[in-house]
Amino acid sequence: MAGEQMDKALQQLNDAVTAVATAAAHAPEAASAATGGMIDPFVFQLAIFVLAIFVGYYVVWSVTPALHTPLMAVTNAISSVIVVGALLAVGISASGLATGFGFVALVLVSVNIFGGFLVTQRMLAMYRKKDK
Repeated sequence: MAGEQMDKALQQLNDAVTAVATAAAHAPEAASAATGGMIDPFVFQLAIFVLAIFVGYYVVWSVTPALHTPLMAVTNAISSVIVVGALLAVGISASGLATGFGFVALVLVSVNIFGGFLVTQRMLAMYRKKDK
C-alpha cells in the first residue's frame, strides 16, 4: 500500500517536472510572440533598475536599526564592484569619450568607497567605550 502511494507520488512529481520543463522550453518563443519579436533593451534595463530600487528600499527598511552599520559596510563593499567596470572602460576602450567616462567613474567610485568606509568607521566609533 505504501509502495503504491510512493509510486503514484513519484509519477505525479515526474509529470509536474515534465510540464515545467516543457513550459520553460517554450517560454522564449511565447515572450517573443507577445512582444512582437523584440524587447527594447532600454526598457528592459529600466525595468531592472526600478525593481532594484524597490528591493533596496525594502531590504534597508526591514533591517533593525542595530544592524544598519554592518549593512552599510557590506553595501559599500558590494557597490565598489563598479571599480571593475570603470577599469575595463578605461583600459579596453579605443574611444577617448569612453576612456574619459571610465576615468570619471573611477574617481567617483573611489570617493564612494573612501567615504563609505569613513562613515562606517564613525558609526562604529559610537559603540566604543569612551576613555576618561
